[in-house]
Amino acid sequence: MPNEALLLISVFVIYISVIMFFRLFGRTGLYCWMVMATVAANIEVTMVVDAFGMEQTLGNVLFASTFLATDILSETAGRKAANKAVYISIATSVIFIVISQSWMLYTPNQSDIAHESITRVFANTPRIMLASIVVYAIVQLFDVFAYHFIWERTTRICNDSSRFLWLRNNLATMLSQLINTVLYTYAAFWGIYSGKTILNIVVSTFVIYLFTSLLDTPAVYIARRIAKKHPSEGESNV
Repeated sequence: MPNEALLLISVFVIYISVIMFFRLFGRTGLYCWMVMATVAANIEVTMVVDAFGMEQTLGNVLFASTFLATDILSETAGRKAANKAVYISIATSVIFIVISQSWMLYTPNQSDIAHESITRVFANTPRIMLASIVVYAIVQLFDVFAYHFIWERTTRICNDSSRFLWLRNNLATMLSQLINTVLYTYAAFWGIYSGKTILNIVVSTFVIYLFTSLLDTPAVYIARRIAKKHPSEGESNV
């Protein structure tokens, strides 16, 4: 199956999964999703593929889904819940670095078939994940701030907090993704890939993020509808 088809399928499967986690488990489900997506994206990002005529890393869709999760939390449960998800995923990333690096300290048995592959996969993970933690903290907290900043301003203008969901969702995410793309790509891959490859990754990653940001808007509307039908999960507040 072509890489392009796999990427498009992954967008829909991952976004639908985020909605299902929220529908089945509420805010707890989104906290769990943030943990899984953050760790998995930082492993997947070590893979470079060609798709849509661009050189790009994997992990972009999973990482974009974390912005969808925090936007849903902001919309349905408020800023505190969204920031809590960010803090949980940061703490998880730190613990994962420690645990994954401890695996390579063991001396493998002669019959071991996994140690070499694990070492190869996770050799660059500390740098990538450390870069990710710093950039992730900056960008995700900025995203939550921007989301609520735009929400407050549009509410004052039209005196209706339910309007302009599409604007706060897309504008906050796009600004955050621009900052994330530049900071993370250079911090994680400088000296690993050539300058041309890094630039290609920056451009292709941001294009993907723009595309995924537009696609996640219906998911936020669906999540808000779910929250209204199940008020025990908490209503949104600016």
